[in-house]
Amino acid sequence: MTEMICAGFGGQGVLTAGMLLIHAGMKQGNNVIFYPSYGSEMRGGTANCAIKISEKKIASPVIRQADIVFTMNAPAIDKFESILKPGGLLLVNSSLVDENRTYRDDIRVVKAPVTDIAADLGNPRGANIAMIGVLAAATDLFDPEFLLAQINDYFEAKGKKIPANEACFRKGMETAQ
Repeated sequence: MTEMICAGFGGQGVLTAGMLLIHAGMKQGNNVIFYPSYGSEMRGGTANCAIKISEKKIASPVIRQADIVFTMNAPAIDKFESILKPGGLLLVNSSLVDENRTYRDDIRVVKAPVTDIAADLGNPRGANIAMIGVLAAATDLFDPEFLLAQINDYFEAKGKKIPANEACFRKGMETAQ
C-alpha cells in the first residue's frame, strides 16, 4: 500500500492532484481512498488530502506515517514532513519554498519549481500537474505514460481538454530526473 498526503494552499490544485492520482489508481485496478481536508480555507488557506492506493482492501483513511508527501508550499512542509516514514519521499515546490530550508536527513527530498514551470508554459493552474510529473519520475507508483493518459481522460470526462497539462507533466518529470 502507498500512503500519500498532498498539501498546499487552497487553489493550488492539491485536491485535484489527489483526485487524479486515485483515478489513475482505480484504472490500474487498485483499491483507493481519497480523504480531503479543507473548509473555509479553500481559497488561500491550507488544503490537503490523504490518499491510499493498494492492491488489497484498505481498512482506514487515516495516515499515521506517509510514504510520500506532495507539498506545494512551506506551510505544507511544516505540517506534514514529520509524518513521513524514514526513507519516505518529500516532493517540494521549490518555486515557493526557501532554497536554504533544511529537511530531515532520513527522507528523500525532490525539489522542483513547479509554479514557475506552469507559469513559463502558459498554464498557471498546472503547477499540480507538473508536481504529478515529478512524482511520476521520482517513483514507480505509475507508468508515466499511463498516468498522463489518465490525467487527460479525467479532464476530458469533465468536458475539458487542456493541452498545456501534458507540457507541465513532462517538464515536471524532466526537472525531477
